Amino acid sequence: MKDENKKIEDLIIKFLTKEANLDEHRKLELWICNPKNETLFYEYIKTSAFINMTMGKYDTKGAKANIVNRIKKEKSNFRNNSKIKNIAKYASVAVISALLTAAFIFKDILFSSQSINTPVVVNSDIKPGTDKATLILEDGSAVVLEKGSSFQTQSMNSNGEQIVYEARGQKPKEIVYNILNIPRGGQFYLKLSDGTEVWLNSESQLKYPVAFLDGKTRKVELVYGEAYFNVSPSTEHQGAKFEVINNAQELEVLGTQFNIKAYKDESNIYTTLVEGKVQINTSSTKQILVANQQSNVSIVNNEISVQIVDVENEISWIKGIFSFKGKPLKDIMKVISRWYDVDIIFENKDLESIKFKGTLDKQQAIEEILSIMKSNSINNYEINDKTIIIK
Repeated sequence: MKDENKKIEDLIIKFLTKEANLDEHRKLELWICNPKNETLFYEYIKTSAFINMTMGKYDTKGAKANIVNRIKKEKSNFRNNSKIKNIAKYASVAVISALLTAAFIFKDILFSSQSINTPVVVNSDIKPGTDKATLILEDGSAVVLEKGSSFQTQSMNSNGEQIVYEARGQKPKEIVYNILNIPRGGQFYLKLSDGTEVWLNSESQLKYPVAFLDGKTRKVELVYGEAYFNVSPSTEHQGAKFEVINNAQELEVLGTQFNIKAYKDESNIYTTLVEGKVQINTSSTKQILVANQQSNVSIVNNEISVQIVDVENEISWIKGIFSFKGKPLKDIMKVISRWYDVDIIFENKDLESIKFKGTLDKQQAIEEILSIMKSNSINNYEINDKTIIIK
């Protein structure tokens, strides 16, 4: 029985990572159609809060449509294979297949009777990140912003989950700065006085003018961290350019949408261009980026390298998703540690370089995230208060 469950687990993994061939799809289909197995799934998912969260009270029609669309794509991939006879048969188990996808996240619990490496969890109260920040005003005073609070000045207002600055009728004669600090376990949305939108990720700091001077370069400083910018075009601001600076590079905006990742504990700055054009300036060189390119600036020697990237993968964090494609676990766990505000220790250092591929919801419980890792990459894990040990 244990061997049989292992084979099914392997099929599920291949199904979710789109690596299953036609025969494997059929084997999994037959297993799902077995009334005994179908009952197992339904009994299990009834206790799963994750299903309610991701599928919205069992939206069977929506789930069926999603799976049918997926099957159609797979049919196209297999269209030269003469073994395909009846795609409609897949649709008959579409709802169960959708539930299987979600239930796989809890695979370790589902097959717990065969599990030997049970994770150890002690005094854990780890929560996903949320909208929160500390605003430092021009006079040096600090205002804590979080859900349920509100704050307002002559130039801005906040509902505790975002800040919006308004262009004032009277033009400023000098630049006055505010600073926005995003802690570990936080994120925040900011709209500058010129209409530029900024999404700030966990453990980030942005320094910016309360209002910009007419006709002068609009300049903000990403002191550290990660931010996504949707810049108001210069044509709407008397031709005034927009620049983002930090300690190792200056970015001149020739387009509108881009992402900058410049964390304090990393030796490289990554700029990903979504739309338009930007120019990266360092102390020794310049580099223009076009859409779908990412620059990598070494803080050590100021060298720049450029590569084509999957933009949606790089900016998925602003949409509430972790998207990891071939990233080493060491880098992934940095992202996890910032968002969940935890310390992560690798007991087995060899695991740091193992690469993981997957898409995760940022609102998932940390145990769910680690269970997925356990089923794919790591041997086991331990949670003790705010510390996670990867084994």
